[in-house]
Amino acid sequence: MKLDQESFKALLVTEHAGDDGKNRYESALVDRKVAELPAGDVLIRVAYSSLNYKDALSAAGNKGVTRNYPHTPGIDAAGVVAESENEHFKPGDEVIVIGYDLGMNTAGGFGQYIRVPADWVVPRPAGLSLQESMIIGTAGFTAALCVEKLLLNGVDADSGPVLVTGASGGVGSFAVALLAQLGFSVAAMTGSSQAADFLKGLGATEIIGREDYASPNPRPLLKEQWGGAVDAVGGDILFNVVKSLRYGGSVACCGLVASPTFDASVFPFILRGVNLLGIDSVNLPISHKRQLWNKLAANWKPAQLASLQTTVSLAQLSDALKQVLAGKSTGRLVLDLQA
Repeated sequence: MKLDQESFKALLVTEHAGDDGKNRYESALVDRKVAELPAGDVLIRVAYSSLNYKDALSAAGNKGVTRNYPHTPGIDAAGVVAESENEHFKPGDEVIVIGYDLGMNTAGGFGQYIRVPADWVVPRPAGLSLQESMIIGTAGFTAALCVEKLLLNGVDADSGPVLVTGASGGVGSFAVALLAQLGFSVAAMTGSSQAADFLKGLGATEIIGREDYASPNPRPLLKEQWGGAVDAVGGDILFNVVKSLRYGGSVACCGLVASPTFDASVFPFILRGVNLLGIDSVNLPISHKRQLWNKLAANWKPAQLASLQTTVSLAQLSDALKQVLAGKSTGRLVLDLQA
């Protein structure tokens, strides 16, 4: 039976013109109908989602993420197929959707139903529950892509310590846990003085402040320290990390919380042969996504996965997104939509 008239709860962000000529954006929990969702092959009842910086930007009205409002953010979703017009999925299948246009301009995982194209959907691999898949979510998946690319470019445990910037956030905390599990010595950079015990519990062997890296440094090269790095913040921190890589080292770049730009020179690249590796999880081919999800369900599943999680409800979601936007969240925030 078609579920078009089924009602469900969703966070809806609306745009309002202000008297000062600036638009305001308000978030509220509303009742929606399945029929209001966009066209797609697979209708999914969402059990869990997770909170990412991009979701916070969408909820705040960032037009670089979401063009049109009203809108339901949520770039991650894990749940159960309710209806399918695709032969590869049937009602009752447990599935994961991250990336592509979900939660950007397509109604996302902050609603109890989503409808998406079949080629956005990955079957839940054995070894991961739906909840665990959202502890990982886009942030953890992106961190895993960073680690995978470092390995492919020759960074290993003998290359020297690996630095993780933004280590107390979603991407950074998962990167710390995964790298430690794979045998790396991990230095965690954080601006949160309260995060040290949390990060050491994930396997970090060294905690460093970001003060020495946060400002432009006129020196073309800095002391060689890091065999590799995962950078989740961008800006001058990223290029100071580049200048601190050991000969032949690599940094995987996946974030812009600090800034999307930095002042750079070619010296680290031509004098130390280092690599700046770009990471994208949004438009990654679905075949690669399946392969990496299978790794994350097996030997790349951190033993400390549960300790990364804080669970929030739909009622708590708006406040939690403000914390994410302000950079005040720690670890992974998982949204439980089943209440």
